[in-house]
Amino acid sequence: MNRVGMGYDVHQLVEDRKLIVGGVEIPFEKGLLGHSDADVLVHAMMDGLLGAAALPDIGTLFPDNDMEYKDIDSTVLLARVMEKLWEKGYRVVNVDAVIMAQRPKMMPHIPAMREKLAKVMGVEEDCVGIKATTTEWLGFVGREEGMAAQAVCLVEKV
Repeated sequence: MNRVGMGYDVHQLVEDRKLIVGGVEIPFEKGLLGHSDADVLVHAMMDGLLGAAALPDIGTLFPDNDMEYKDIDSTVLLARVMEKLWEKGYRVVNVDAVIMAQRPKMMPHIPAMREKLAKVMGVEEDCVGIKATTTEWLGFVGREEGMAAQAVCLVEKV
């Protein structure tokens, strides 16, 4: 049995933070604000995977008022999400995601993101699709106030 989940996340861009997207540090003058490393792409993927398996969302599993998760690497949380999927008898078939960011350009970093995230999820790289888009200077993304990501995830019962 196959199941689909969708995840969405958004974080504000601020000074004095590293920019981590897809588990990769990207050189930029701002980073994303959040309790963890604020990896907008990984957060969207986690919620999509959890939703596909009818599990609680990341805010429930990893609350932002718990100091255990303060500045944690989101790929560590993704590994914990994978454990929950496996415990429930699911495996990832594929993940397709889009990053919405006016700047910096994400394309040069996408191969490293795909490699890292595929490894954490235990799938081949060709099972992880990542795209990036600007919002043509519209909205909070276009004004460079933040970034967003959306992911659609397919899991199957094994």
